[in-house]
Amino acid sequence: MEKKQCSIDWLIDQIKNVENQKNLTGAQWMDVVEQAKEMHKEEIIVAFYEGIEQESNEHGTMYLDKTEAKEYYKKTFGGEQ
Repeated sequence: MEKKQCSIDWLIDQIKNVENQKNLTGAQWMDVVEQAKEMHKEEIIVAFYEGIEQESNEHGTMYLDKTEAKEYYKKTFGGEQ
C-alpha cells in the first residue's frame, strides 16, 4: 500500500512553509484550510470503505458502496464539508 501524507501533516507543512507563503491573504489561507478539510474528509471516507471491505473479506460479504461511506461521514461529522 502506498503511504500518503495525511491531511493534518500536509496542513502543518503549509503552516511551516509560511516564509514562502507570507504573501497569502486571509482568504487564501482559508482556501488552504478548506483543502486540508477536504483531504481529511476523503481520508475518513476511504478508511470507512476499506474497513468494511476488509471485514467482508474476513467475515463474509457485506455490500457497501462509496455513497454509503459518504453518508457515514455526513452522519458522523455533519454537513457537506
